Amino acid sequence: MTEAIRTEHLKFSYDAQSESGGVTVFDDLNLSIEEGSFVAVLGHNGCGKSTLAKHFNAVLLPEGGSVQVFGMDTSDESLLVDIRRTVGMVFQNPDNQMVANVVEEDVAFAPENLGVPSEEIRRRVDEALKLVGMYDYRLHAPHLLSGGQKQRVAIAGVIAMRPRCIVLDEPTAMLDPHGREEVISTIERLNREMGITVVLITHHMTEAIRAQRVIVMDAGRILADGTPKEVFPQVELLESVGLTVPATTKVLYALNQAGFDLPLDALSTEECAQVLLAAIGAKT
Repeated sequence: MTEAIRTEHLKFSYDAQSESGGVTVFDDLNLSIEEGSFVAVLGHNGCGKSTLAKHFNAVLLPEGGSVQVFGMDTSDESLLVDIRRTVGMVFQNPDNQMVANVVEEDVAFAPENLGVPSEEIRRRVDEALKLVGMYDYRLHAPHLLSGGQKQRVAIAGVIAMRPRCIVLDEPTAMLDPHGREEVISTIERLNREMGITVVLITHHMTEAIRAQRVIVMDAGRILADGTPKEVFPQVELLESVGLTVPATTKVLYALNQAGFDLPLDALSTEECAQVLLAAIGAKT
């Protein structure tokens, strides 16, 4: 598999030039993300996950070590435009990414800045809005949209740049359950149908279980890394750093504490229900 992103011995501190040496976030972080994968990054506030996300498209630059994006070194200033065209960022508050008074103009903003020809921009805007299910709203004012709809427009604006990777930094933190589902379903489809590499920074376990890979961070280091079925059964480890687990895992873990012997990797509601029904059948 082709590598999308690689960090090697990444070191970064905020206010590194201060007399105290600043606050160290990463000291020696090594990580590889494959092209076409859907990766969720979890961790409590201050663990470094958002700082890591900003390194992926050179919003932040390494103090030591390196970050490679599809073979491009983020510290090479001559590659900055190519890197940001290759890795699109979607942030927590979609209002901060809205720059126009009409949806389609907002989506067109980034490709216009990249010098894309007008006819190609029109095609990209229509395609991106259709992909996120917002084409019928193309002439609407963004401020009249719901939170989930705004975030889908923000994602469309990134898609119109034709990135190979999208990094989403807690994109559903301000949304209700319906809005969260809109956004997660959208990025799942982009990953599945277009092969776009997705890195999702989140604190919602229900979102993380839909990823192919889960990376758990704590104090600037990787605490756990694997598929959701490999990571979430590690209940004690996750709770030791202040993280919860999916509700399904929590139920199964509690039953095991009471004497059952149930698999903790039944993450979806359907899988959990099947495990519980089988357990009830075995007891009767």
